[in-house]
Formats: sequence, structure tokens, C-alpha cells
Amino acid sequence: MASNTSMVTNSIEDYNKAYKSGKKEYQSRMMRGEVPTLEVLDEILPPKGSYSEVPLGLVQIPADQIVGTRTGGRSSAFAANFMPILRDNTEFAAKWKSLCTSHQNEGIRDPIKAYEYMNKFYVEEGNKRVSVLKYFDAVAIPGIVTRILPPRTAEKENRIYYEFVDFYNLSGINYIWFTKLGSFARLQAAIGKAPDEIWTDDDKLNFSSVYNRFAAEFEAKGGKKLNITTGDAFLAFIGIYGYESLSEKTTNELRELVIKSWEEFSLRQEEDEIDLKMDPTEEKASLLNRLLPISSPKLKIAFVYEKTPTSSAWTYAHELGRLHLEETFPEEVSTLYYENVTQDNVEETIEKAIASGCNIVFTTTPTQVQASVKAAIAHPNVKILNCSLNTSHRYIRNYYARMHEAKFLMGAIAGAMTENDRLGYLADYPILGSIANINAFALGAKMINPRAEVYLEWTSKKGVNAMENFKKNQVSIISGKDMVIPEEASRFFGLYSVEYDFNKQHSSGEHKESNEQYSSGEDTEMKVRNLAMPVWHWGKFYERLIRTIMDGTWKYDDNTAAKKAINYWWGMSAGVIDVICSQNLPIGTKRLVDLLKSTILSGEFNPFSGILYSQKGLIQDDPNRRMTPEEIVTMDWLAENVIGEIPKMEELQEEAKPVTAQQGVEENKPIV
Repeated sequence: MASNTSMVTNSIEDYNKAYKSGKKEYQSRMMRGEVPTLEVLDEILPPKGSYSEVPLGLVQIPADQIVGTRTGGRSSAFAANFMPILRDNTEFAAKWKSLCTSHQNEGIRDPIKAYEYMNKFYVEEGNKRVSVLKYFDAVAIPGIVTRILPPRTAEKENRIYYEFVDFYNLSGINYIWFTKLGSFARLQAAIGKAPDEIWTDDDKLNFSSVYNRFAAEFEAKGGKKLNITTGDAFLAFIGIYGYESLSEKTTNELRELVIKSWEEFSLRQEEDEIDLKMDPTEEKASLLNRLLPISSPKLKIAFVYEKTPTSSAWTYAHELGRLHLEETFPEEVSTLYYENVTQDNVEETIEKAIASGCNIVFTTTPTQVQASVKAAIAHPNVKILNCSLNTSHRYIRNYYARMHEAKFLMGAIAGAMTENDRLGYLADYPILGSIANINAFALGAKMINPRAEVYLEWTSKKGVNAMENFKKNQVSIISGKDMVIPEEASRFFGLYSVEYDFNKQHSSGEHKESNEQYSSGEDTEMKVRNLAMPVWHWGKFYERLIRTIMDGTWKYDDNTAAKKAINYWWGMSAGVIDVICSQNLPIGTKRLVDLLKSTILSGEFNPFSGILYSQKGLIQDDPNRRMTPEEIVTMDWLAENVIGEIPKMEELQEEAKPVTAQQGVEENKPIV
């Protein structure tokens, strides 16, 4: 008897505590001008007939995602946090206390009935059960759930929801949510799953363990005060440290990493996470500084290369940049480099560079960004920069060049020089920046020659013989590799014209003229003449970056009021991109190039200005509008005069997939 009396007393105390919590929530929401009671599903549903219902069966419903009731009948009995707001002497209170006693005796086992709409749950039967279980801090509540699928729209929230539905069908996970498009697919890839791979029970258990451990540390540090979801933070976290490694971390290790990585989470609050620096910062020195120049410590700089300068034109270009630094700053700078750095040893290599005394590290490929961020968090006094575009990390800075400006000029040359209106463009990876390059070339050609068509081929696509396809289409001028390594001794780079001599072969393959080269095929001999080439002045890029560190202007790039990821995206105006024309170009064409270059340098002209059409229709209809830098960086469409398409991930060669996964256009970017 005493035990029953004690249970009744406890249930009365519990109701009074729940009641106080409910009244507090009610009054707080009233003060903020918000609806103080439970949400009502019937009041927010789209019109009948526009949505469909899908039974999900028995589901473990995350308690914090139960936000309301199906109808308005019971909503006024609860505050918005599901705590009761009816007085202790009501029939409702008596039933609540009875349920409380039952839960303490044997637990509430009967599942509720609920509807899920936009990943929030609304109770049809069992409101008081939910209230009691929420009072006792239940993490999940079993329920028979019916999903309501709204009509598809272009709205961001709707698109994210349908991405969740696809993810749920694979994983059965309903307790993680994101605020940015593409995040569910990136999570699927980040844990090592193929886009359409079903999760096993072990996958679900492992994920629950890893995610909940992270969530506990993130929320204990104050994560819920940030304007992001725990899922947003988790995705950013595993993007740095990897999913598999987290299960091996102790609680203290995990807590320390969460604290050290906090700026990455804060960054996710920004609608536009990236601050694109279009030109080097120019900060005028004070008179005192000019009279008494600040002496900076000697800089030791490491360059991390994925390949070698003798095997990769990309690495060779950066190596020329490193040598330029040594020549420009013989007293102030020393450098070293590491080549053939793979994903297996990149972290070790960066650590080795830092241990050797390097206070600046340049990692020269997008695939090294994760290791760069991890090292930067571990070594806050070391400046680490990664050569990639549109990358959002706070602890490193990223740099790239506006090559599309040069490609526009080359397109104009091609449009002026073609005799049959058929141009070729040889692209490498379908990544951010490369699409802008293709389109700029096509727009430049069309501006000079409205009939010009650009046949697009990809060197990274499986089973493609690009030159054979160009030959079949009788392409007369080709934009090929930007540069070659000295060992190749090839003329197939930059912008070059080709002449096909069918059914004729030369026995020697020697050059007929100093500016021509022949390439034999089965039934074709091709004469090549170089017309122009784009130039990446990585030496000037590195020089200007180092000067910002030496003169103190580095710090002015960081806006502390709105912390964003800093990406340097410099172009012709900074002297880091140019076009070199062949002596064989007609004088009129050279003058045209000089005129167009001067307008780009002065900022008077943007290649992506005015009315623009893609292969699928109108992109921009304002003749006076210029595309923003962000729109140019992220474009995923091809100009109307381009013949070809952007390849899918599954169409690419294996060696092209890592960089495409990291930097690919949105449809090919299922990764953090």
C-alpha cells in the first residue's frame, strides 16, 4: 500500500513538474509571437488530392521530431514541447498521471499512431503517451506511421525532403536531417555506400553508434545554439576525419576533435559559405610601416604533388611556380617538395613537411583537401592552402585561377580562324571550373562566328578516342591540353588547327615546317599548326600569395564578422592567367585578342554577360546582367553551340573518379 501511495505521490509531483515546463514553454512562445500549442497537421497539409499516403509500418520515431497532432482537438492541452498545460484537477491530468505510473511500473509499450510529413511527426492516437515519454526524456517512441508525400516542387525544403525519402528507402534512418541540398547523397557516399546500396542491420547499428556519440559531444558543447542541424555538423566532421575512423576514437579524443573543429560547424551557418577573392588584397602600408618595415621570419614552404613534374603537366606547372618563388625571394624563402603523394600517404607527408619546419604548405590537387584540413586543425600556426575551387573549409585557404577568361579568348581565335565552323574542345575532368572553361570557349567562338559549333570530348571518359571522333566530324580547330611536359615534345596542346590528309601516309613523320607536325593514323595523316596557348602563371600566383603574408595583408582577407571559407580565384587582372598567340595568327585576329583582353582586364567585359542559352534553353534573359562569380564556378550546363554532354560518374575512368567526387559538378558530387 505504501508503495502504491508513493507512486501516486510521485506521479503528482511529475505532473506538476511537467505542467510548469509546459507553462514556461507556452509563455515563452507567446512572448516571441509564436503559436504556443502543438502544431496541427490538418492546418498545414496541401489541398486534398495533391498528396499521397504511404504506410511505413512500425517505426522508431525520434522523440524530438514529434511536433504536433493530426487534428486540432487535443493541441490545446499541450504546450509546443508536448508538456501539459491543463490544471491538476482535470480529467486530462488524472489520465496523464495514470500513464506516468504505468510507465514507471512496467513501461509504456503500446505504439502510438502518427503521420509523418516533411520528416516531422504528428500524433493521431497517443498524445498523452508521447507527453509522458518526452517528460522522461525518451529518445525514440514506437509508432505505426503513415507518410504523407507532398507534391514535388522546386522549393529547397521540398527538394531536401525528397532527397531524404530516397535516403530513407535505402537506410531506414529517420533521425538525421540536413539544411543543404545534396547532403543525403553525400552522407551515403561518405560512409562508403554506392548511391543505390541498401543498408544492412549492422550498417544501421554502427551508424547509430557513431552518430549518437558525435551528437552527444556536439550538443554538449552548445551545438544546438548554432543555426544548423546536428546532421550538418556530422557531415562536415566525417568529411575531415572519415567515417570509419570515428568508431575508433575514445570519448575524450572525440570531444577534443569536436572542440578543435568548431569553426567548421560555425561556417555551415552561412548561406554563402565561401568568400571568393577575385583579386589580391591591396592594403596600403602606414607611414610608420614604410619608415620602419616589419621584418618577417624566413618562410619555409612545402609543395605536395600528386604526381611528378616529368609525368604530369599539372605538377610541372606548379613546380615552375615553386622555382619562381625561390628565384623571387632568394633570402626570404626556402622550399621543398614531395612528389608521387597518394591518398594513403598524404597525411603522413604533410606531417613530415611540418616536422621539418615548414610554416606554409601548398597541397596542389583537390583530392588532398581532407588531409589539408585535418593537418591545419592539428597545427593552427601553419598556413595550409589547397589548390581547388569552391571548397568550404575554415582552417585552410583555397586557390585557383579563372582559366575561363583565357578560354574565351581562345574561342574567339578559333571562331575567327575556322574554315568549316567545326571546333573541338578536349576536356579532362567534369569538375567545377572546367564547365565554365568549355562554355567560355564556346561563347567566344560564337561571338566572332555565329555558325561555330564546338564538339566536346572528354579524355577521362571510358572507351573514347577523342581524336578519332574529331576526325569523323571534320573538326578543323581544337582546344587541347593547356600545356605539356618537356619530355612529351608534342604540338598537341593549347589551340591548334588540324588538316586531315585521308588515305595518305608519310614514311617519316618528320615535321614539314618548324610550326607544323604530322600525326599518322590508319588512313589519315594530320597536320597540326599551333595558334595560341593559355598560360597558368602559378609562379605569379604563389608570389602574390606569399607577399600578402610578408606584408601583413593576409589577415585582411578574413572577415571576422562573417566567418567564411576563403577561396582565392584570381584571373587576368592579377597577372596569373594569360594567352600567348602564335606568330602565324593574322594581325587582325591578334588585335581582336588584344582588344578583348583589355576589356576583361579592366572589368568592362565578362564572358558570361548578356543573354545566354544552354543546350536545354534560356539561362539568362537580361542583356545587361553578368553572371556572378558563384554562378560561374558552379555552372552545370553546356552552351547551346556545344555538341556533347557532361559525363556521369559511372562513365569515367577510375583515375578520374576521386577528383570528380571531390570537385565535380553537382550531379557528379555525392561527397562531402
